[in-house]
Amino acid sequence: MQPQGPELDVVHLLRAVTVELGLLSGRFASRNHMHPTDVRALIALMDASRAGEETTAGRLGAALGLNSAGTTALVDRLERAGHVRRVRSERDRRRVVIEVEEQAVELGWAFFGPLIGRTAELLRGYDERELAAIRGFLEGVREAAAGEG
Repeated sequence: MQPQGPELDVVHLLRAVTVELGLLSGRFASRNHMHPTDVRALIALMDASRAGEETTAGRLGAALGLNSAGTTALVDRLERAGHVRRVRSERDRRRVVIEVEEQAVELGWAFFGPLIGRTAELLRGYDERELAAIRGFLEGVREAAAGEG
């Protein structure tokens, strides 16, 4: 017998949100002549940058579950499209890191900005305790999902 209860309503709602976000990401990729993996790569690179981390091709490939050849093809494709650039690491000039070009960030904001704005507006309706609960829940789900592969 499958589990039941009010918590499953939240699980199903989270699944529905995940599906909608996946479809939205797919539309963005299609409209911009990108592969869905290209979008995931740009997100991974922007997240790393926001965290103050440099990303090598190897690290990007590992984050996306790609082999070396697939990662090279991905980075080459994104570089040709003007979305990323390869640069020498500021920390270790022997290393080459991948950075997102500003035009790619602007492209993302033009498409996802309204959703981000509406989401931020929704979150402004919660107090700090509620935001901490939401953050904790989402981090827990992310960690659970990451441990499932």
